Amino acid sequence: MRTFIAIELPPDIKESLGKLQAGLKQTGADVKWVNPDNIHLTLKFLGEVDDKKIIEIENILGEVAKSSKSFYINPCSIGVFPKIEFPKVIWIGIDKGDSETKVIAGKLEQSLAQIGIPKEDRPFSSHITIGRTKSFLKRDKLIQELKNLEGKIAGKFREFPVTKLTLFKSTLTPKGPIYEILSHTELKQI
Repeated sequence: MRTFIAIELPPDIKESLGKLQAGLKQTGADVKWVNPDNIHLTLKFLGEVDDKKIIEIENILGEVAKSSKSFYINPCSIGVFPKIEFPKVIWIGIDKGDSETKVIAGKLEQSLAQIGIPKEDRPFSSHITIGRTKSFLKRDKLIQELKNLEGKIAGKFREFPVTKLTLFKSTLTPKGPIYEILSHTELKQI
């Protein structure tokens, strides 16, 4: 099954991100927007894993959670990968909580490699993906709107507590992915 580990976002944050997406949709750019209900902060994409490995993954999640305290995240910026002139992935960055998510992602990366899940080729970046461009259609308008939003995202979202890590199953369908929660693992309380 196709799986990933993520931090879930509160409903009001997802709603606010949906409103931000609606504004960006006005550019007419060819972007596959993430359904607001599915928006999350991915800590580790696991890809296809054998059902038998799920218990091992959940055990690793438990160990990482036991060694990690709950913390707060504050969405504060908008950005793209790989660069503004060639936006492929549109994301929301965080300031508060950035170091904590990087530490947890690093622990997951190390521990999961021990059970055969390959390490990422690039360093972890704390971000919340909201869209992926599909073509160059109206790219210039999209780039201009993204530039207009730079520096204007801070303060638009409230900070929120992260108290658990979630293991998701992802089923790809023609209408987009369907995410199913396989398990939650609580972080140590502050």
